[in-house]
Amino acid sequence: MAQEIEHTQLPVRGLSLHVAQVGKDELGTVVFLHGFPEIWYSWRHQMQAVAAAGYRAIAPDSRGYGLSDQPPEHEEASWEDLVADVLGILDALSIPKAFVVGKDFGAMPAYDFALRHPGRTRGVACLGIPFSPVPFDFAGTMPEGFYPLRWRQPGRAEADFGRYDVRRVVRTIYVLFSGSEVPVAEQGQETMDLADGSAPLPEWFTEADLDVYAELYENSGFGYPIRMPYGSLDKMATQLDARFEVPVLMVMGENDYVMKLPGFEAAVRGGMMAGFAPDLKVAFVPEGSHFVQEQFPAQVNELLLAFLKDHP
Repeated sequence: MAQEIEHTQLPVRGLSLHVAQVGKDELGTVVFLHGFPEIWYSWRHQMQAVAAAGYRAIAPDSRGYGLSDQPPEHEEASWEDLVADVLGILDALSIPKAFVVGKDFGAMPAYDFALRHPGRTRGVACLGIPFSPVPFDFAGTMPEGFYPLRWRQPGRAEADFGRYDVRRVVRTIYVLFSGSEVPVAEQGQETMDLADGSAPLPEWFTEADLDVYAELYENSGFGYPIRMPYGSLDKMATQLDARFEVPVLMVMGENDYVMKLPGFEAAVRGGMMAGFAPDLKVAFVPEGSHFVQEQFPAQVNELLLAFLKDHP
């Protein structure tokens, strides 16, 4: 039987961050970091699974997302803030050490937290994005219509999204990002034009699920979520000498369009990550999309629980 997820607002570094929690932490704590256009709710299946196995699951809305406070408008978005927020959450809840799980852009602070705070990290598991020792730079390697290149331009995504209500924006992105092809707009097209309102949701994502996302993004808007990550990809740290001192799990969906981005296949299948993570396991979910943890929760839960139990 599913346990009830509790919701709290934690004061962390001058902001009130919304945190969803479930479980008793008999075996430890797992912190889940979401991506875009996701929110704490995108980890609902994994939270219940680790709680049932004896762990405490914690999933915050990232700063500027959902029910968490917006940072000051004049404040530049930074990856360092996301890492410091994780540390602040652990300190606020008196948690000495935790597993950290990240998805999409949430993988970057998960990796960085493990590198900077190995003494507070039992292990790190990431979905959809491999570790990169240099900032992601798609200029020159991807078409101009590739959505991160468009959305990093000041005002471009805001104008594109602003033509529709929040629910339609989230719906369109879920439809596009759940496919196996890289979303690229043509000349004279915007990203939101790549799927119309009649396009069906993926079968594993219901209208009720969409309602939850829409309500949370109605609260936060898309202003900060566009700045972090898309306006900040070039601000990722260069870490050519990075070395993980903790176990690392990398999970990819076989049909995730991310695998078609330059360098990603080599990072995941070619052994590049192993050079930075001596204790690395890479797992693939057949037919899995970019939202593999929602699409195939049983398979992802099995991989995650095995990783947790292998590193008591």
